[in-house]
Amino acid sequence: MIDRQAPVPPGSTQTWDGPDGPLADGPGDAGSVVPLPVRQGTGRWLVLAGVFVCAACGLVYELELVALATYLMGDSIAQTSVVLSVMVFAMGIGSLAAKRLRRHAAAGFGAIEATLALVGGGSAMALYAVFAWTGDWGGMWADGPRCLLVAFSLATGLLIGAEVPLLMELIQRIRRQDAGGAVADLSAADYVGALVGGLAFPFLLLPVLGQLTGALITGAVNAVVGGALVLGLFRHDLSRRARRLLLTANICVLTLLASAAVLVDDFERAARHALYGADVRVAVHTDVQEVLLTGGRDGRPLNLFLDGRLRVSGRDELRYHEALVHPAMTGRHARLLVLGGGDGLAAREVLRHPGVRRVDVVALDPGVVRLARTDPALSRLNAHSLDDPRVHVVTADAFDWLRTAPTAAYDVVVSDLPHPGITASTKLYAQEFYGLARQVLAPGGRLVVHGGAVESRPRDFWTLDATLRAAGLRTTAYRVRGRQAGYAAGPDRGPADGARAHRDWGFVLAADRHTPRPRLDPAGPRPRTLTDASLAADVRAAERTRVPGLPPSTLVHPRYSD
Repeated sequence: MIDRQAPVPPGSTQTWDGPDGPLADGPGDAGSVVPLPVRQGTGRWLVLAGVFVCAACGLVYELELVALATYLMGDSIAQTSVVLSVMVFAMGIGSLAAKRLRRHAAAGFGAIEATLALVGGGSAMALYAVFAWTGDWGGMWADGPRCLLVAFSLATGLLIGAEVPLLMELIQRIRRQDAGGAVADLSAADYVGALVGGLAFPFLLLPVLGQLTGALITGAVNAVVGGALVLGLFRHDLSRRARRLLLTANICVLTLLASAAVLVDDFERAARHALYGADVRVAVHTDVQEVLLTGGRDGRPLNLFLDGRLRVSGRDELRYHEALVHPAMTGRHARLLVLGGGDGLAAREVLRHPGVRRVDVVALDPGVVRLARTDPALSRLNAHSLDDPRVHVVTADAFDWLRTAPTAAYDVVVSDLPHPGITASTKLYAQEFYGLARQVLAPGGRLVVHGGAVESRPRDFWTLDATLRAAGLRTTAYRVRGRQAGYAAGPDRGPADGARAHRDWGFVLAADRHTPRPRLDPAGPRPRTLTDASLAADVRAAERTRVPGLPPSTLVHPRYSD
């Protein structure tokens, strides 16, 4: 006698249900362990299709949590690693726990999918709400968003991990086969589904629907497919009461997700109001990031946020951009390259100097460039610099663009890029990047680099200096105070303690053949916030913070903290 729960030898197609031989229940083919409303082959295909869809949804949930960790709490490799490791750990625990549900595989799988649809679909909105309305409470709430992120990672991982053992049981109930063959079938459907979900998230859901709506729709798809698979294919495996409960649960989940999707625009506006105040004028998702403008009307200063980090503050941008540009303009400056600076503000300062013949601006996001040209407040602030015939804008990744840039083409290179602690920016502060930048410098040319806050992140700043030196450049660092309190411009998004810590900017002036000295061009314009004496003091102030002996940062070994 062959036990009905034991797999048959590999290669065998015979199925059994106890000592009396094969079953033939209902319309299903002979050999089905449970009665099916369809043929046996069709039933197996439907289960594998369900595995495909569930795998795609599961990976979308995983990527959604990683994206939220990046967007809400800073672009941190550590946070991304926590999300992924917690989810993988929880998947193992969920798989073990699901062993107890194998006797009730259909009901268990239906309940898990309904719960997963609600948890995964609502995770983005819940996390965004906690971040927006409790992020600046401090005290026990200071780490509330991070704790909730870990909780969602744990819950989602547990539910995803519990799917596979139950699906294995269900597919074996349709037609018994050797365990290796069943695992291969399920794994193939699972991995292909993960591929589709992984590609759909960045190329379809995120750019077209956004984080919140994309997660809600994924949850709805998960609930529909999971419920339809159980209630349609395995309904005879459920009691009448279980079918009613599962149908009611799925209807409730779909109603909640649909209601949230209808209200998502109002929710986003309310959350932005809580985060940025009532003066949000522009909020757009470009192909690269979220771009948000506040102020700029009725005498209120304009602020530009990129992915929630303050990149331009109308209160203090003049001090920043004058300190970034003018100390590098002493000497020949006919041809200039601005890396970053899609807002047009660095180009504005460059164009104030006589003798400038050409300015190439390499910006990553065409959406920011478009706003810099068309938004009345931002174009007024940048003095319409991007429309100057001497300015030529290229939308490209700065690293990739430098690899094909002409050699010795520029007298001055201005690196106006985000903080190196942001993961996407780390390669733009690597030794390899500065090696490429050195190649485009003409003899006697200068490179100036924004290095973030010195007071709160001295190791990052002096790692930048060490990296420039390792690329063969000679450097002088200087530090400018005067930053206004507010949102962090560095890698941390939080508007609380981290934002108040950034009260200065650090810059490094570098040259190929001589040690440069930050000073103003005698024939140039007079900045409103700088003098030669203040620059000399800024050099001394930076030197007092020096952290000696730091290794350079490279592409394969980034050294900046996040």
